[in-house]
Amino acid sequence: MDYKAAGAPKLGKNKPRHSEHNAKGSAKNPYDKAADKSSLLQRMKAAAQKSKAE
Repeated sequence: MDYKAAGAPKLGKNKPRHSEHNAKGSAKNPYDKAADKSSLLQRMKAAAQKSKAE
């Protein structure tokens, strides 16, 4: 086999095959919007109180 004639392998383009529905910078997830963690904090506090009571 003549490996010289095969040419160089094609390198990847380093980009995903599709775009995510909630990618950073999209309409659903803009760059300047911070995630609201208040509901998470309330759930964590409630779980801590529940485990402390038991």
